[in-house]
Amino acid sequence: MSDRLHHLGATDTADAVICGAGIAGIAAAQALAVGRGLARVVIVDDTPPLTLTSDKSTEAYRNWWPGPDDAMVRLMNRSIDLLEAWATASDNRFLLNRRGYVYATARAERAAQFEADAALAASQGAGAVRIYRSLQEAATYQPSAHQGWQGHPTGADLFLDAAAIRKHFPWLSPDICAVLHARRCGWFSGQQLGMLLLEQAREAGASLLAGRVTGVQQDGGRVTGVQVAMPSGVTHTISTPVFVNAAGPYAKQVAALCGVELPLFSEAHYKIAIDDARGVIDRNTGLVILDDAQTLEWNEEERAELAADESTRWLTEPLPAGIHLRPEGYGRAQTVLMLWDYHGAHRFDDPAFPLPEDAFYAEVVLRGMTRLAPGLSAYLERLPHAYMDGGYYTKTVENRPLVGPMGPGGAYVCAAFSGFGLMAAPAAAELLAAQVTGASRPEYERAFLPSRYDDAAYCAQVAQWGSTGQL
Repeated sequence: MSDRLHHLGATDTADAVICGAGIAGIAAAQALAVGRGLARVVIVDDTPPLTLTSDKSTEAYRNWWPGPDDAMVRLMNRSIDLLEAWATASDNRFLLNRRGYVYATARAERAAQFEADAALAASQGAGAVRIYRSLQEAATYQPSAHQGWQGHPTGADLFLDAAAIRKHFPWLSPDICAVLHARRCGWFSGQQLGMLLLEQAREAGASLLAGRVTGVQQDGGRVTGVQVAMPSGVTHTISTPVFVNAAGPYAKQVAALCGVELPLFSEAHYKIAIDDARGVIDRNTGLVILDDAQTLEWNEEERAELAADESTRWLTEPLPAGIHLRPEGYGRAQTVLMLWDYHGAHRFDDPAFPLPEDAFYAEVVLRGMTRLAPGLSAYLERLPHAYMDGGYYTKTVENRPLVGPMGPGGAYVCAAFSGFGLMAAPAAAELLAAQVTGASRPEYERAFLPSRYDDAAYCAQVAQWGSTGQL
């Protein structure tokens, strides 16, 4: 792309400059240009759109966020409203489905917590809960369809009967005693959604500029311009009253250009994709999560060898809950995506690409997955080829995004979307655009403003949430 700014308009000015062409930045551009009519919106990024972390996602969405309050449920319900509207208008170009999220446990105490969580989520707007305590009661359960979202249930289905679980989820481990199927959930093509929103933004006058934001100019405490290092090495300034930090894993560094310190950190997360040639996983299932901690199974010789080496001893020790999978593709596709964040210690204040290597990841995930789906153990004798990639989850301490003003007047942040950027971006961008233009905003805005950390009572509440395990 040329270093010249002729594609911005007659002059090198803009109504708003957005740093970052991930899903957060593209959705913000669409919301500003299409939703709020800003004629000159410029997205600046030195990488192609959606290629840093947005394309490393599992592309899932959910309105299932039980507690500690209803802010995340309300934000996600609004995002899903927008996703469904765009899917309808585009003939479902980005392949939105409503397969759901399927939470499973083999622990009786966790089954009781499923019931409590479901009641809380329902009270917060996630939808009604249908509880099945017998095979007969489960006869009314409506399984997920292979494609689409229209006509599908909302709320959740909670199975507390072993026979009913075996009937509807026969491929799960036989000791699973509870299954919670959250229904206004599923996945879509993040790349196709991003391209759709980028096309709409461009049609409304927005533009994409290849370059790197290196400075934010201020005068009288307000943003006046943004400095951009072009591919040739030339630095140019775009005059603008509005700067949006949607820089994903680099949001903390970009905020520093405005003299702002954001309370962010990043975690490295990975995923693998394998071909399930044996058809172990139900191709119609939702995103399935084992909500139990576990210890990997090894034979006696393997366990002794691993335990004897300090660098591998962790492979014999308890690993956290949360291993999950979902089918990828439709029709005759065989791909299954698998993820397990068993190394939460991989935290970075200054994330770098490529991600740190994890030579054990593919085998550890597949071994752990056999606890959820025993049929996968057939692959352990000869491990299938696994395609592996990953990205960063950039987070706040309470794992809620930052959407709102930061530092000088005219500066905003739309970041800290952790592992839920694709699903949250539509509503977050809509909120940001309303903030920039002074339009009315929903009540849930206050849960995501950066200024929430100026409130001592809120910070104390966050600490309490963390101490009680609600975060």
